[in-house]
Amino acid sequence: MSLLHNLNAKDRASKGVQTCVLLASVLSIVGCAVGPKYQRPAADVPPAYKEAGDWKPAQPNDQNIGGNWWEMFQDPQLNALEAQVNVSNQNLKAAEAQYTQARAQLRYARADFFPTITASPSATRNRISSHRPASTVANGITYSDFQIPFELSYQIDVWGRVRRTVESYRDQAQASAADLATVNLSMHSQLALFYFQARTLDAEEQLLNSTVTQYEQALELIKNRFAGGLASDVEVQQAETQLETTRAQAIDVGVARAQFEHAVAVLVGKPPASFSLPPLPLTMPPPPIPVGLPSDLLERRPDIAAAERQMAAANAQIGVAKAAYYPNISLGAVGGFESNTITTLLSGPSILWSAGPSALFTVFDVGRRRAASDQAVAAYGQTVANYRQTVLTGFQQVEDNVAALRILEHEAQVQDKAVIAAQKYLELANTRYKGGVTSYLEVTTAESAALSDEVTAVNILGRRMVNAVTLIQALGGGWNSSEIPQRPECCGKLTSTSK
Repeated sequence: MSLLHNLNAKDRASKGVQTCVLLASVLSIVGCAVGPKYQRPAADVPPAYKEAGDWKPAQPNDQNIGGNWWEMFQDPQLNALEAQVNVSNQNLKAAEAQYTQARAQLRYARADFFPTITASPSATRNRISSHRPASTVANGITYSDFQIPFELSYQIDVWGRVRRTVESYRDQAQASAADLATVNLSMHSQLALFYFQARTLDAEEQLLNSTVTQYEQALELIKNRFAGGLASDVEVQQAETQLETTRAQAIDVGVARAQFEHAVAVLVGKPPASFSLPPLPLTMPPPPIPVGLPSDLLERRPDIAAAERQMAAANAQIGVAKAAYYPNISLGAVGGFESNTITTLLSGPSILWSAGPSALFTVFDVGRRRAASDQAVAAYGQTVANYRQTVLTGFQQVEDNVAALRILEHEAQVQDKAVIAAQKYLELANTRYKGGVTSYLEVTTAESAALSDEVTAVNILGRRMVNAVTLIQALGGGWNSSEIPQRPECCGKLTSTSK
């Protein structure tokens, strides 16, 4: 009978708690989530890119840029370096850690959907003072008190405060995922930029060194002519001055080249002292880049996606602020065992429990809730402005780089003609000098013009490569907003590079 009595007592306590939890769940489900429903604000999107009108890439405009976009340049050395960024770049690791923090914050907020249960067992030996004035019956006695209490607390989400909070943290986690993709794209782009700038300097140094060789041969020829009485000492000094000046230019290239090599080392996670970038002069022009439509840019740039998710998070915070105007309804329940002897602690008569709801009303707060609501609305307005500015900046960057590529391509064609004309001018000057028609000054002038035009052509090629990389970065580098995890709290490590 005692066992049956114990079971019945436990069943009654369990059913009481289950009823309260069921009631709380129903209230949470039927409760309304206050605050505005999020809708992405409109942004001014042009129908087409202005600068792409007269620029027609060979590839179709609707072709997507691949996730490993650097492979478009068909450079094995670049591919090998880019592969190391995902493994060793410290900025990328920091962004991944930040995304992990955002996911943890989301899981922390989601815990409010469920009740909190705590247990605080205790065992005490007590003696009441014989001189205690409150009671004469218990004065002077000594007793033991053994307790195993369990406490359940749960805030019923009637007004959607918890739902809006979780919604805000989920949007922030998704924004963090887009931020990670932005950092990933930035690190890969910086590597490609530094790499092609180093290769441009390799080409310039190669050109200068070959010119030095030619000037050395010319100086030797003039010295021989001077020894034979066919040239003056002035001509010898002119040739020697030109030679040493060009040597100095070739040496000076090494300063910037070393800095780019060191920058590449840091991007691949290595100290510059243990890294070297083999010289590889730049020779090939950039590949054609598919631009697509301006409306696609809203889904292809991770920074725009991050700004949009921040808007959604700020909108949810308005609901959190609005929920503060309504009472907090909570459910509390306590159950467990208490006895003065440990042998009867787990028996039926030792069971204790209590359960019931409570509400907390804010009667007067000197405008604190209104201020919080106004702050949330203003913060949302700020994110809207930031989003629209990010969109405008994205369009500007695409237009800038499309224009640069188009104009530089035309400039390269004209510059090639200038290089050919300068070579012909140099050949004629050499012929006239050897024939005794003119002085060596005309030759040095022609040589300077030819070298200047060739250096300019090399720099134009380098600028085209740089603008090709920055255009790919402006277009999002093959990323798409569908890569943002819909449930960040359950997803593994995010990689923003498509395979």
